[in-house]
Amino acid sequence: MRLKAALLAFTLLAGSAAAVQAEPLPATTAAPVASQAVRAAPIDRHALVSRHNVVLTAIDRHAPVMLGNGDLGFTADITGLQTFPEQYSELAPLLTMAQWAWHSFPNPEGYTEQNGLIDVEVPGRGPQPYAWMKSWADAETNPAYTWLRANPHRFSLGRIGLADAEGKPLDFAKVSAPTQTLDLWTGTLTSRFTYDGQPVEVVTSVHPDLDAVAVDVRSLLVAEGRLTAMVRYPGVNPAINPDPSDWTNRGETVLPVLTPGVVTLKRTIDETVYFSRIATTYRVGAKPDDAFMVSRLPEDANARRRRASGPADHLQFTVDFSQELKTERLPTTAQTTQATTARWNDFWTKGGAVDFSGSTDPRAAELERRVVLSQYLSAVNGAGELPPQEEGLFSNSWYGKFHLEMHPWHSGWQAMWGHADRLERSLPWYLGNLDNARAEAARHGVQGAWWPKMTGPEGRNSPSLVSPFIMWQQPHPILLAELVWRADKDPAVLGRYDELVEATADLLASWPIERDGRLNLGSPMIPAQENYDPLTTTNPTFELEYFRWALTTAQQWRERQGKARKPEWDAALNRLAPPPMKDGLYLPVESVPDFWETAASDACRKHAAAPQCKNRDHPSFLMAYGFIPGERIDPAAMRRTFEAVEANWDVRQTWGWDFPMMAMTAARLGEPEKAVDWLFADLKNNQWGVTGMTPRVHLDEHADELVPVSAGAGGVAMAVNPDGPGYRRAAETYFPSNGSLLIAVGLMAAGWDGSTGPAPGFPKDGWTVRVEGLTPAP
Repeated sequence: MRLKAALLAFTLLAGSAAAVQAEPLPATTAAPVASQAVRAAPIDRHALVSRHNVVLTAIDRHAPVMLGNGDLGFTADITGLQTFPEQYSELAPLLTMAQWAWHSFPNPEGYTEQNGLIDVEVPGRGPQPYAWMKSWADAETNPAYTWLRANPHRFSLGRIGLADAEGKPLDFAKVSAPTQTLDLWTGTLTSRFTYDGQPVEVVTSVHPDLDAVAVDVRSLLVAEGRLTAMVRYPGVNPAINPDPSDWTNRGETVLPVLTPGVVTLKRTIDETVYFSRIATTYRVGAKPDDAFMVSRLPEDANARRRRASGPADHLQFTVDFSQELKTERLPTTAQTTQATTARWNDFWTKGGAVDFSGSTDPRAAELERRVVLSQYLSAVNGAGELPPQEEGLFSNSWYGKFHLEMHPWHSGWQAMWGHADRLERSLPWYLGNLDNARAEAARHGVQGAWWPKMTGPEGRNSPSLVSPFIMWQQPHPILLAELVWRADKDPAVLGRYDELVEATADLLASWPIERDGRLNLGSPMIPAQENYDPLTTTNPTFELEYFRWALTTAQQWRERQGKARKPEWDAALNRLAPPPMKDGLYLPVESVPDFWETAASDACRKHAAAPQCKNRDHPSFLMAYGFIPGERIDPAAMRRTFEAVEANWDVRQTWGWDFPMMAMTAARLGEPEKAVDWLFADLKNNQWGVTGMTPRVHLDEHADELVPVSAGAGGVAMAVNPDGPGYRRAAETYFPSNGSLLIAVGLMAAGWDGSTGPAPGFPKDGWTVRVEGLTPAP
């Protein structure tokens, strides 16, 4: 059977965001006047987690709820399914995404990586190939750039929603009195509402080991045949970002297998093939437009299951997705819910925990809420078989590709918080791509493994104005492996990642360029603060110290295994250029010595709009004494530099991970009050919604109080700009915010190598910090 594609039309009804305020924390018997690790009694994990359950009583159009297992993400609306996508922001599509679900559009021209490379002159080394676009206009003369950037890309596997007796969308105007609860302790979502005067309850869960969504619907409307469920399968929209779903060109759906209680579908979109099963004891009827209806309706010619069992007001079914045809029996809805509950119980009880009960600082409850929700969201989006993309499994940005420089911000916390096994789920990607990384290094005439910045599962760098010159992802495999090692000091970890650490360190030692009797980073290079000319930039402060830290750590790995130190690594350590300074302040890069004079000028200070102003974007040089313990960093000079940032930086143009990053530096500098203040910086990219997500917001002088939004069927309506005039929301979530918060709070609560006293990153007054199961930061 083949189903033809057709457009699903939806209408737009604007929703409004709900204000979020954390509930007061319960009192404890510990004195709430000092930052201290209270050990008199274990943390009540259930109470800690459950007091931050997500509860919604109205649609927040910016914040659908996520369920998932690290490899499958399911985004749900107020019904607990994906019934009303039109009620949500265009940046919050209701998707079902999997780590393995990648698609490429046809490539009739046969573009390869070579078609996206140009030669760039490297001082002392001659021309070398980079996937560099000098401007976006380059794609007009070289269409290979567009194809190579956009492919492969993530896509949505399906949409599951409620429908009427004919399989048509429900009428949102008939929905009233919604109450939705995400039970964090069990990982289940319960959604209660009234539809057309009748109560409805929907319980949704994602299986912990299978890419399967289990649904239990209860309502008299089910028994009356007035409420059904629809499973639809989209194609891939060429726009890809943020919603890859195409409801006009859906690809092909074939029914290869029919077994009792299960409808098995084979989906083909171009060369991408995947399978989906709908398992139920109820009826499954095929509808037009690649849709299948689950119901208790009377039998018809298209019914795939003739017998309905169970209470008349119940509708239970499971939908799974896979790369290969599966024939083993799917768990029942009840079994999936039970397995999900057990896995989340295990997650919360065996990992690390930080409890702020008893604190008198009024921000403590909100920080605890952010911490708990970040653990949940990061487990859903940042603990899969691939490094995460910046929007996880929620929506697409940059075609769903992952940015390797963000991997520690997404997932590094897991090893520090007792979940090293979750971090290790993504590390095999590096091992599997070692050959590609070695080939890239060889192409540049250096040794070791050269890791791409923006890539997909194939490990190829994507053409970009910036990506080819970003290098702060190069030490990351050593950092991530070291965090895993520190979690348990298991010698087996050294064996698992020895080759990865060695190859990465070989690149760090051989890539720096010899000049003026020392080894220099760049040019070409762009630091983590991405607003520098790649052809003239040299010696960024953070990257210099990070390369040094990683090489030192790689030597320690050899010594732990009884191996001799590598002389070439020591030679690089001895000759790396020092972190650049001028007038007692660290410079972002050595090649811009007048940085601070310009930043403090009237044209640039706190408002970096003029072309010469670079005091914006990430103040990444602070990471040299925060994210890592820069061995050559002078704390007094870094303190002065930190103060210069506070006085001069255009913080309107910071990103979600900048605030925890600055908190880490403040903590190492012995400024815990500032550390907490920066965690709560009242800026556009540090607004934490009801589900624990933060948006990605850009400056846009053309953005007004009202912004255009889709009104369905090609129409356009106007909605209130959630960020105010002068700002444009680019994404509803940015998961590096969540992971970086957990790294920062872990460092502040559990300390770092060389720190003293309990919770050294929190103020002594107003904070009671109870810590369990955390490993100190390096």
